Amino acid sequence: MTDGDTYPRDMIGYGRTPPYADWPNRARVAVQFVINYEEGGENNILHGDAASEAFLSEIVGAAPWPGMRHMNMESIYEYGSRAGFWRLHRLFAGRSVPVTVYAVATAMARNREAVAAMNEAGWEIATHGLKWIDYRDIPPEVEARHIAEAVAIHTEVAGARPLGFYQGRSSINTVRLGMEEGGFLYCADTYADDLPYWLDGPRGPQLMTPYTLDSNDMRFATAQGFNSGDQFYAYLKDSFDTLYAEGEVAPKMLSIGLHCRLVGRPGRAASLARFVDYALSRDRVWIPTRLDIARHWIKKHPPPGGWKPSRLARTLFIERFGGVYEHSPWVAAAAYDAGLTASADTAEGLAKALAAAAANGSAEEKRALIQAHPDLAGKLAAANLLTAESIGEQASAGLDRLTGDELRQFSALNDAYRARFGMPFIMAVKRKTKADIVGAFQRRLANDANAETETALVEIDRIAALRLEDILA
Repeated sequence: MTDGDTYPRDMIGYGRTPPYADWPNRARVAVQFVINYEEGGENNILHGDAASEAFLSEIVGAAPWPGMRHMNMESIYEYGSRAGFWRLHRLFAGRSVPVTVYAVATAMARNREAVAAMNEAGWEIATHGLKWIDYRDIPPEVEARHIAEAVAIHTEVAGARPLGFYQGRSSINTVRLGMEEGGFLYCADTYADDLPYWLDGPRGPQLMTPYTLDSNDMRFATAQGFNSGDQFYAYLKDSFDTLYAEGEVAPKMLSIGLHCRLVGRPGRAASLARFVDYALSRDRVWIPTRLDIARHWIKKHPPPGGWKPSRLARTLFIERFGGVYEHSPWVAAAAYDAGLTASADTAEGLAKALAAAAANGSAEEKRALIQAHPDLAGKLAAANLLTAESIGEQASAGLDRLTGDELRQFSALNDAYRARFGMPFIMAVKRKTKADIVGAFQRRLANDANAETETALVEIDRIAALRLEDILA
């Protein structure tokens, strides 16, 4: 073995100095609960499989029954969808705790009421594949077809396509196939870290959000696992406490894996409830969905080498650059669909591509784009309802530090402008002074409606260009 040998594994990762996660509100740990919804998608000859299920049930050490139904195994799984799911739904929804569901597509199709409840609770539903089977010996073209079918069924049943992917019983091809699908903001078939990380994939960078098999109720159903709720609670609490202590200088994420047929049993659900309440009782704890974590990481931690927009999959491009035009991701989508060249890998080049897409929008789209912007120092700012970008831009011009007289002046100008033009006053205020903004207000109030609409669109392009300078610096 020499230094020049290529080894297809990364044994180093972030090494001695992992990145500072910068979780919202200075959280020391991100606690992420996953409910695996698999019941109805497991191995069963009714599903065209060769044998009955043998994995993760009360029958530890069960063997598959070739060509036969295993009625005890089936009823154990049925408990998960009939009773266990609803116990977990009450536990989390009753505490307003966000959850990610790893949902097997065929299981979803067999219990649409459960899927509706997931949506009603505002939970993220990621795909857990087409069927909950072992993919290690399945040809890659078949697995790819299964992933595509899973996305289609998921979209139809849940009402939106999944943005996260976890196959679980994976093959050597699973991660590559998930990256090739192109529509996932994150893949989770990895256990390699306490933080998300990027892989260089066949369609550009792919975010990986490591999952867990240790802080996981599956150990109730494995040898040398948990045999009581107290052990489960103690393990979760120790994991939390360790990461919470580390989080003062190096925040991490704690994934917790759950199954409706396992922790959904009463004697185990009590220990889970104790831990949820313990986590809720601590300060500086963020409890997000897995998609929330992915979106945070995408925004705060670019791939190695920085963003190269022309190399991104469509979903990732729109996620990162869809907010450059305020609340108008259609601009990024249109720019991507028009084709991005290497020139779009600079702030100037991407600004031109996005501006061209905006200019090609319909009159209705342009009106909506203008109306999507907030007033300067207006009611949304006072209510802290601006986007993070708008907050920073208005603060850079001192609009978050107005005196009483200045606030009254801006309110009067906003009112006069809206009364005249029926839209918010839009200006790229970064690097401007309050006097610059007031002067622009007064000059532009003299414009006619058509000229002012064009001026507003030009200012929107300038705002976008300045935002891109920050992202692609």
